[in-house]
Amino acid sequence: MKNTKQIERWSPWLLLVAVLLLWQVICSAFEVSDFIFPSPWRIWTQFWEFKEVIAGHAWRTFWVTMAGFGLAIVVGVLLGFVIGSSRIAYAAIYPLMTAFNALPKAAFVPILVVWFGIGIGPAILTAFLISFFPIMVNIATGLATLEPELEDVLRVLGAKRWDVLMKIGLPRSMPYFFGSLKVAITLAFVGTTVSEMTAANEGIGYLLISAGSAMQMGLAFAGLMVVGAMAMLMYELFSVVEKHTTGWAHRGSQNQ
Repeated sequence: MKNTKQIERWSPWLLLVAVLLLWQVICSAFEVSDFIFPSPWRIWTQFWEFKEVIAGHAWRTFWVTMAGFGLAIVVGVLLGFVIGSSRIAYAAIYPLMTAFNALPKAAFVPILVVWFGIGIGPAILTAFLISFFPIMVNIATGLATLEPELEDVLRVLGAKRWDVLMKIGLPRSMPYFFGSLKVAITLAFVGTTVSEMTAANEGIGYLLISAGSAMQMGLAFAGLMVVGAMAMLMYELFSVVEKHTTGWAHRGSQNQ
C-alpha cells in the first residue's frame, strides 16, 4: 500500500524525466536544428540566459490571469447559482451560455482591443471569457442535481427553498466547484497568452511572438514551459485546498 502511494506520488516526475531524456536523445541523434525543434538542453540554456526577461513577462501574465480568473469565479458562481436554483432559469439561460461558449474566444480579442485598447484590458477579459463557463456549469449541475427525495424530506421538516440551497445545495456543489477551478485555471492561462500574442506589449504571449520573430525558438519554448508550470502549480494548489475542504466527498480515495 505504501509503495503504491509512493509510486503514484513520483510517477508524474518520473514520466517527465523520461520524456525529456527521450526528447534530448532524439534531437541529438538526428541533429535536429534548434530553430525547428530545440532540445531540452537548448531550452534550459536560453531560459537561464533570459531568466530576468522571462520572469518579468511571466509575472505580468500571472497577475493578469488571476484577475480574469477571479472575475470568472464571481460571475461563474453567481450565474451557476441562478441557473441551478431555478428550472426556468436553467431552461432559458443554459442553452444561450452553451452557444456563447462555442464561440472562439480568440475572435473576441480584436473587438476587445477596439473597446479597451492594447494592454491588460483585453487579456483580463479574454481570460475571463474562456474560463467562467466551466465554473458556471459545475455550480449549476451541483445545485440542479440535488436529490428530489432529500429536498422533499427537508421541506417536510420545515426548510424553505433558500435553506435547502444554502445549507445543502451549495456544500454539495463544492466538489463540482473545485473540479471546475482546476479546469478553468488552465483555460485562463490560455486566454491570457492568446490575447497577449495580439494585443499586448508585455507577457508570455508577447514574448512568444518576439522570440519567434528573432528565431529564438529555445526562448519561445521556455516561455511555453513557464506558462505550463504556472498552470500546474495553480492546479495543485486547488487540489490541496479541495482535499482539505471536501474530504467527505473523497472517502473512498482516502481509504486506499
